[in-house]
Amino acid sequence: MHNQIRHTDVLVVGAGPTGLALAVDLARNGVAALVVERSGFLFPGSRGKGLQPRTLEVLDDLGVYEEIRSSGAPYPVGMVWQDGVRAGEHRMFDDVAPDEGAPYAGPWMVPQWRTQEILAARLAELGGEIAFGREVTGVEQDTEGVTVAFAVGAPVRARYAVAADGGRSTVRRALGIGMTGETVDPSPMLVADLRITGLDRDNWHVFPPAGGAGFLAICPLAGTEDFQAVAQFPEGARPDLSLDGIRAVVAARSHLAPGDVTEVRWASDFRPRAAMANRFRDGRVFLAGDSAHVHSPAGGQGLNTSIQDAYNLGWKLAAVLRGGARESLLDTYEEERLPVAAGMLGLSTRIHRGEARRGAATRQLGLGYRDSALAVEARAGLAEEALRAGDRAPDGIRGGVRLFEEFRGVHWTLLAVGAGAGSDLPDLSVLPGLAEVRTVRIPSCEAYGDGVFLIRPDGYVGWAGACAEGLASYAAGIAR
Repeated sequence: MHNQIRHTDVLVVGAGPTGLALAVDLARNGVAALVVERSGFLFPGSRGKGLQPRTLEVLDDLGVYEEIRSSGAPYPVGMVWQDGVRAGEHRMFDDVAPDEGAPYAGPWMVPQWRTQEILAARLAELGGEIAFGREVTGVEQDTEGVTVAFAVGAPVRARYAVAADGGRSTVRRALGIGMTGETVDPSPMLVADLRITGLDRDNWHVFPPAGGAGFLAICPLAGTEDFQAVAQFPEGARPDLSLDGIRAVVAARSHLAPGDVTEVRWASDFRPRAAMANRFRDGRVFLAGDSAHVHSPAGGQGLNTSIQDAYNLGWKLAAVLRGGARESLLDTYEEERLPVAAGMLGLSTRIHRGEARRGAATRQLGLGYRDSALAVEARAGLAEEALRAGDRAPDGIRGGVRLFEEFRGVHWTLLAVGAGAGSDLPDLSVLPGLAEVRTVRIPSCEAYGDGVFLIRPDGYVGWAGACAEGLASYAAGIAR
């Protein structure tokens, strides 16, 4: 039996967007990772369909942006219907123009199943593997690694494991990690991918509550022939997910006839809730995505926060496993991601309850880690709006250099801005944990100001100073 155990560096449980993004990040770092998925196939629904600007930056770095862009479209303008007549437009998101520092301005609609297909294809391209039909039944760990047992097939032994297996996470429960949360709305919701005739694909069709029934919204899914329908039901109701049941709901709440719904491709029901795990790590096991935090879908934050969990954790695992970084680097995952997840949960709940708009905060470009142990700001007297250590590193184009092109990949970037900042830069490549460091010098960039900036592999400023003094000791601390 012992000889049947498979060994890998990282076992990722769950082949949703979180697990796949993490596996892609690990694979491009040369880390052996195995993704296991309880189901026999990738999730088939559209559930998390909105990719926020910061997530588009992440997906660009992971090498899938062109496929994501060609598979989706901007969100359509909402059209409110009343008694079968168009009653007026409703804009779901505040409009924002792109700028040099943030090239992606608004959310991009791609059905979740398509995002997963794209990430899975990228993983295969990098030599990664997904094992389907692997239901976790037990998790045991010691000081050297984690052993995970399955209902079918041999156990897997990994140096680290990541629970990306959703809100009902088997791994989280096996570890005894509780979740604290609340019901955002007691009303059950139905979400379904449908084929519909009789509706244009230029609008997100909104049918307000009438006659005691809840609202109905029908959105064309970019890049497909499908529509996503979302319907609210009275507390205590049990939505009928059959074709006839969904036809009845659509006909009762809109001007469409039952027969206009020609096919149900996927359907689910849920009760909006907000909950967060009490901790994101137990020894050698980490929680990411919905296993760590469950959002109301109203804010379009759940999938995005989840992918960025993966992006935060991937380079850190790689630095420890392959780069010689200190193991305590992994402590910064929970330190950085737990407060961010808490903030996004609160925002999602406020949007669901009509207490906040889908504005700048939903784009996640302003999120950062200023309070992290990895953020060291060595400059004094900064203006309130100045970029600081812990912030997202903006894009910019100077002298034929595009910063995001320089940042793309698994390396750190040593960025010197200004005439005097580029002198006496230390050679950080001699340090384990920072074995790959790219040095970039530009004459100026308003988003940064003059100074020296060490940009992490996930695109956040780790260290910032007026000159390089103190930078080498910061870098050595990561390598220790």
